[in-house]
Amino acid sequence: MTPTPESPFNPLPPLVVALAVVVIGIEALFSLGMRGIIGGPEAVGWRLAAIRDFGFVDQVFDWMLANGRFPPDQLARFLTYPLIHASFTHAVFVAIFVLAMGKMVSEVFGGLAFLTIFWASAIAGALVYGLLLDAELPLIGGYPGVYGLIGAYTFLLWVSLIATGGQQYRAFSLIGMLLGIQLLFAIFFEVGMDWVADLSGFVAGFGLSFLLVPGGWNRVLAKLRKR
Repeated sequence: MTPTPESPFNPLPPLVVALAVVVIGIEALFSLGMRGIIGGPEAVGWRLAAIRDFGFVDQVFDWMLANGRFPPDQLARFLTYPLIHASFTHAVFVAIFVLAMGKMVSEVFGGLAFLTIFWASAIAGALVYGLLLDAELPLIGGYPGVYGLIGAYTFLLWVSLIATGGQQYRAFSLIGMLLGIQLLFAIFFEVGMDWVADLSGFVAGFGLSFLLVPGGWNRVLAKLRKR
């Protein structure tokens, strides 16, 4: 019997693909509606309506804290805002990062841990954004969750460098480069304070990795050596 040739590419984990598909699917609805291809005339405003109804709004969060009331439909904004994006390009970059970082994180941590890191980092990003800032614009987009995945990936690099005796600071080169790019944009363009949520997501993802890593550091090192 002729052996089946192996693919040179490892398949993407299903949960990673599913999250990326949801991000792109929602964006496709907004983009098609804005162009009048689906939904009729009212579809032009679907994105703005979604930002209003599902984005994380600092004023709403402040109201909840001030009144000690936390309606479920408002708490849901912590989970819905990462799925709403400002533009097609915004959504595509988030999906690309989810696929790239999600694959590496899922292969070591597992699919459920991947989702936990993404959503917990998104929630942490929104919490810090709401507590530290008095932002007028809603927080939207999956970057805080993506930065959480980058935090988990950084954890893996850090552990690997510890095992091989490498320079541990090199594990943080990716987050340093990304924050440097954001700083440049902040200097030359008016980009808002979303970086606060992004950085908080990174810290959350890195910290969660200590709790979610399966089998402890020894098992992580064993998997990394096999790759």
